[in-house]
Amino acid sequence: MLTILGFGMIATFLVLIMMKKVSPIAALVLIPALFCVFVGKGAKLGDYVVAGIGDLAPTAAMLMFAIVYFGLMIDVGLFDPIVRGILKFAKADPVRIVVGTAVLAAIVSLDGDGSTTFMITVSAMYPLYKRLKMSLIVMTGVAATANGVMNTLPWGGPTARAATALKLDASDIFVPMIPALAVGLLFVFALAYVLGRRERKRLGYLSLDEVTETVTENSDEKVLVGAGASGGKASGSGSGKQSSGGAAGTGSGSAAPSYENEDGETFAALDPNRATLRPKLYWFNALMTVTLLTAMIMEWLPIPVLFILGAALALTVNFPHMPDQRARIAAHAENVLNVSGMVFAAAVFTGVLQGTGMVDHMAKWVVGGIPDWMGPHMALVTGVLSIPFTYFMSNDGFYFGILPVLAEAGNAHGVSTLEIARASLIGQPLHMSSPLVPAVFVLVGMAKVEFGDHTKFTVKWAALTALVILGAGFLFGIL
Repeated sequence: MLTILGFGMIATFLVLIMMKKVSPIAALVLIPALFCVFVGKGAKLGDYVVAGIGDLAPTAAMLMFAIVYFGLMIDVGLFDPIVRGILKFAKADPVRIVVGTAVLAAIVSLDGDGSTTFMITVSAMYPLYKRLKMSLIVMTGVAATANGVMNTLPWGGPTARAATALKLDASDIFVPMIPALAVGLLFVFALAYVLGRRERKRLGYLSLDEVTETVTENSDEKVLVGAGASGGKASGSGSGKQSSGGAAGTGSGSAAPSYENEDGETFAALDPNRATLRPKLYWFNALMTVTLLTAMIMEWLPIPVLFILGAALALTVNFPHMPDQRARIAAHAENVLNVSGMVFAAAVFTGVLQGTGMVDHMAKWVVGGIPDWMGPHMALVTGVLSIPFTYFMSNDGFYFGILPVLAEAGNAHGVSTLEIARASLIGQPLHMSSPLVPAVFVLVGMAKVEFGDHTKFTVKWAALTALVILGAGFLFGIL
């Protein structure tokens, strides 16, 4: 009975999420609470939730302060020279432009927000693709796949979800995966090079002067530095009209200047003269970021502690006046609330799933259906399954609903929970093009690309990237 109720709870959760009948946070709370009553253990719901919150608090803290930290770095202009450098490097060569797209998307993905990554990447690269008559589908495909690889960062979502669902430390999952993920990112750059050569063969060369001349003829499609900070996510509608929400534009937290093209689409820009820029502190911020990432990789301190200290220091040094600090915190509050709320809501789902014993019964059922010869290879099974599963369902559904069952099945065959958690990250390159990811509609909307065309082009390359990471994981002995 517990097996049926467990799968029924997961199925109900997935269906409601995919049909968008209820928000992920509400589904994570209400559905397990209801099933806890069905099991006859409603009186223990409070114990399950409190225990879950205690386990998840470090993960929530890490996500909250990582979002604030990287949001501040975008506000103060840490990434602006990188964007300008990529545009200068790209010139009018299709190969350089496509490779530059992949590099830019990967770098901006450090903030952990797919919507921000796509807004900056498209705003910077769209005019070049448009003027050179390059394929905009190449741009969206490369950007989405690069972001998918980088989406495995501990503050990006999947790693945090895996750590949350399996009660592991995010650094224990992510740090050993770095070599395999690096191979995946290099593969994306190589793919960008190949696709760029196709575009070069199709279009030939143009001089930078020719492109600049054409761009200046029509001021509504100028080359921009980037797009809105992570203070607000654009909603995905596929209709083409996107807004950056509360992007950082002034010290008081007002929106950055924007412009509309001939189709009425708004491109929010990181104004090169915005009041939040701190050019005199650029090298301080760069050194602080490098030190923070190094400390995370070397595990000098727990990741939540590192980002709490980093966010506090970045806020104090860059915005010493209290009104400016309040404005910056308010600008990023929406993202912080959405992510941290999801984590704490997950305490109800995972707490009920484990506290009632559902996950144990489900695992036994799954184990019973796995051939003996496949049991020791559950990491491989998990990695392969993560590719379609994370495409056809949300990360919430996969990591909170399916992963615990796979982990229990793996444990029964001697495969460690950490190996299963790492393998669960494999499908992220494809996940970022899933119709269940709102950020992908920001990408295709701003690029004026049909979602179906983007999917048809991207799925094969993204799936291949995931398989490359999976192969590298086994080659390096990570999985």
